[in-house]
Amino acid sequence: MRYLHSMIRVRDLDAALTFFCDQLGLKEVRRKESEAGRFTLVFLAAPDDVTGPDQTAPLIELTWNWDPEDYGTARNFGHLAFAVDDIYATCHRLMEAGVTINRPPRDGYMAFVRSPDLISVELLQKGEPLPKAEPWASMPNTGVW
Repeated sequence: MRYLHSMIRVRDLDAALTFFCDQLGLKEVRRKESEAGRFTLVFLAAPDDVTGPDQTAPLIELTWNWDPEDYGTARNFGHLAFAVDDIYATCHRLMEAGVTINRPPRDGYMAFVRSPDLISVELLQKGEPLPKAEPWASMPNTGVW
């Protein structure tokens, strides 16, 4: 397992970048715009964690949703993310331990679970997605993440 990033929803992307980059000193290492999803993702790393063009230590993912949304005081922090060697085996092990798989890995790539304190944890298959497989491919979502 390798820790990937923590996601924070931001209300004002420019203000967030001013704080994290200009004031705190983090570096923007990657950006993704989704017209269809109406969001922008900006990945930041501490300067000492940037080791190459695509190699960084854990990141902060700033998520800016283009449409206004009131996050209140709890929805602005999104999730922790980890890459795993085998997403199906990891989810099976978690289920055996009594953990609810809120978003099963139907695509062979991504799943979500929640900690006892309701922190969302994203699990991502290392490398390419695994071939779709049951029971995961037809398993419905449970609750929220």
